[in-house]
Amino acid sequence: MESNWYPLAVFFAAVFTNNILLANYLGMCSFLSIAKELKASVGLGMAVTFVMAVTTVLNWMVYTYLLVPFGLEYLRFIVFIIVIAAFVQLVEMIIERVSDGLYAALGIFLPLITVNCAILGTSLFMVIRDYSLIVSFFFGLGSGLGWFLAILAMAGILQKLKKARIPKGLEGAGITLVITGIMALAFMGFAGILMIG
Repeated sequence: MESNWYPLAVFFAAVFTNNILLANYLGMCSFLSIAKELKASVGLGMAVTFVMAVTTVLNWMVYTYLLVPFGLEYLRFIVFIIVIAAFVQLVEMIIERVSDGLYAALGIFLPLITVNCAILGTSLFMVIRDYSLIVSFFFGLGSGLGWFLAILAMAGILQKLKKARIPKGLEGAGITLVITGIMALAFMGFAGILMIG
């Protein structure tokens, strides 16, 4: 039986020490592409956080109440992707109606949230680790916020680097990957603060 603090411990671990992007390197494609623009990074980060939190819960319910009782666990990859795709389509329609500027800024990366491996990875980790519904929600929310925090930090750093002199060989993707590695080390420095047990 899990303690009352366990969901919060999972949440903070998902944000910092077990960051889905910086510890598992999931969701790197949209992270590297969108992090150049601060406004687009904020928009995509919020969208990914929302989608990740909700689809983790939806996928938990589908897995627990539909796939497991009928012995269809082997279909979880396909079913999880279908749930994520349907929910992203809904989010895309809402963003298009609410904010044309954000919709235009996100461009092709909004529908690509569907194939963001961080979102699918969160649902799969939830199954592998046998999380309960409440822990799955906190894990999905924490993973989304961790991804959001990472892309926001990267966007801020890249904004500052626009005026810096960077060696020719490190311009573009090179410096971005170096910064990502340093950020991963910094986030792993939080390890040991929370003890789950």
